[in-house]
Amino acid sequence: MADINEKKPFKKNPLSMQMDLSRFTLATDDEKQSVDVMRPPSTFWRDGFKNFRKNKMAMVSVVVIVLIILAIIILPSFIPYTYSETIRVDGQRDRTVTNLKPYEWSEKEQEYIDNGGVLFPHVMGTDQLGRDYFIRVIIGTRISLIVGFFASIIVLVIGLIYGSISGFIGGKVDLVMMRIVDIIYSLPDTLMIILLSFVLKETIGKQIQGTILSKIGTGMISMFIVFGLLYWVSMARLIRGQILSIKENEFVLAANAMGASTSRTIRKHILPNTISVIIISTALQIPSAIFTESFLSFLGLGVAVPMPSLGSLASEARQGLQAYPFKLLYPAVIISLIVLALNLIGDGLRDAFDPKLRK
Repeated sequence: MADINEKKPFKKNPLSMQMDLSRFTLATDDEKQSVDVMRPPSTFWRDGFKNFRKNKMAMVSVVVIVLIILAIIILPSFIPYTYSETIRVDGQRDRTVTNLKPYEWSEKEQEYIDNGGVLFPHVMGTDQLGRDYFIRVIIGTRISLIVGFFASIIVLVIGLIYGSISGFIGGKVDLVMMRIVDIIYSLPDTLMIILLSFVLKETIGKQIQGTILSKIGTGMISMFIVFGLLYWVSMARLIRGQILSIKENEFVLAANAMGASTSRTIRKHILPNTISVIIISTALQIPSAIFTESFLSFLGLGVAVPMPSLGSLASEARQGLQAYPFKLLYPAVIISLIVLALNLIGDGLRDAFDPKLRK
């Protein structure tokens, strides 16, 4: 009598798709576990920041920017001098405190110290008007960073809205909107800032006296106006190109078929898929805005006197370059350091979040 557990040889019909199971072996527990946890669950942001942390230059740049931001926030509370007033010794103005070298005292300051007084040192010396140069560099760095960040926000908001509408609607609307962008792109931004600065100085210069706008000056107001009028075109073109490539995908067509409005489709389905490009472009826009502000302040079109910025400090230091070269060195080094660090951060974000550049 034949054993019922005995395996019969497998015979396959030539027209059958059945497979011989005896040729396969069961997977072990270790092999099952390796398949189950071959890659831990992750998200787009987690993967991006994980790749970003692997970029050593970008991480060093983040540390540098954080240290600079902490310095411009914390240090002014420990320095007894102000950026606009000349140094006073024992309540009286010291006229011999001009153009001091780093950690150097004037005659009255040295006399005050010899009599038992205590003074905060001039870490970076003083300027030609007897103002502490260290606090002016700190406040100038703060102004330049604020201008850079606010200008980037203006460019982001206007470019995002304009580019989204143009790319999603398309057709004749896109054609007209892009021709407007071409016209704006051809306008000289520096000339526009100069013209606006003189026009605003003649029209609203007297009306803003005594207000907060008078502290930043008409030059800075015209700069922000030009940022809002001209500098967003590159962002709008970039967003439009991204939306044109995304809006034909199946999930967008499904949202339209379900009756989703245009604004909802853009907000919920298209913009989240372009967020990496938006972040990268904004990060690279900040150093460009800082450099533009420094350049215009160097030409005398930036913040109003006596408020400093890194560009205005470099412009003032140019007059005594041969006698006091250190005055130009400080703002120039900080501008270079900030712009380089922000560019490296932008490059790191691009390498980490751009799917085309991922390994």
